[in-house]
Amino acid sequence: MEATTGLWASSYLVLQRGIGAETAAKWAALFYLGITIGRFFAGFITGKVGTKNMVRGGQALAGLGIIIIMLPFGNHWPLLGLVLVGLGCAPIFPSLLHQTPENFGEDKSQAIMGMQMAAAYLGTTLMPLLFGFLSAKVGIGFYPLYLMFFVVLMLIMVEKLNRMGSRTR
Repeated sequence: MEATTGLWASSYLVLQRGIGAETAAKWAALFYLGITIGRFFAGFITGKVGTKNMVRGGQALAGLGIIIIMLPFGNHWPLLGLVLVGLGCAPIFPSLLHQTPENFGEDKSQAIMGMQMAAAYLGTTLMPLLFGFLSAKVGIGFYPLYLMFFVVLMLIMVEKLNRMGSRTR
């Protein structure tokens, strides 16, 4: 979701929302700034709320950002939505990595983290490409729905993992 959001944001803003290319590029860059700022502050907040709540909060914020991107009320809303998606994405991956020993056991955590990293790189490579193929068929307006699909899928999978982990502890 992170890679697709950042790589296709400018195209969506220009082609679907009619925002100028220069403005769209600036706001797409602010998506990455949102991730950077979010990761910085997540380090301070995680100790107080825990990694599971950081993931849940990040998913909720990313979902809210995507909903805001879809709002038909002028061109400032999708720009704000992109920043919120970036802030929401910020704590998710680091928090999931941090939970790995707890979820799978200390003895398996190095191997699992290797698989998590490989899956992340594979997803970063393939998911924007998949969106490109899909948008060629259905249009760039599909962008927020594509992103929301992955937020919902991630929410379901993470909560299932949390339930499985709590049963085994």
